[in-house]
Amino acid sequence: MIAETRTCLSCGKTIRGRTDKKFCNDNCRNTYNNALNGNSNKYIRSINYLLRRNRRLLEKILPVSKHTIKTTRQKLLNKGFRFRYFTHTQLNAKGKLYYFCYEYGYFLLEKEQVLIVRRKENTEEEL
Repeated sequence: MIAETRTCLSCGKTIRGRTDKKFCNDNCRNTYNNALNGNSNKYIRSINYLLRRNRRLLEKILPVSKHTIKTTRQKLLNKGFRFRYFTHTQLNAKGKLYYFCYEYGYFLLEKEQVLIVRRKENTEEEL
């Protein structure tokens, strides 16, 4: 029986061990998979970063003891908030459109004012 020589998909070194082994060690496996998935997921990671940052900013402004608070649009912009990025929208019973970053949302009021809201956990109730 002739032994087949297998090489690591990342570094090209000869692999010893199990016949279904593709990498010589965990470092090579991680390097290979990071290179393979890195570019294709870069855009998704950057959007997710912006969504999480928007959520953190809303969470920081809205005290735990309250469910709503008013602030200015400029204050959010100064902190790095990006109004263009949100996870979903919701119309309330009065037809007002709220923008959400996960469970934290905002509604654009008149005169550059913004109403920040927090949804109750595990509910789909109307605002």
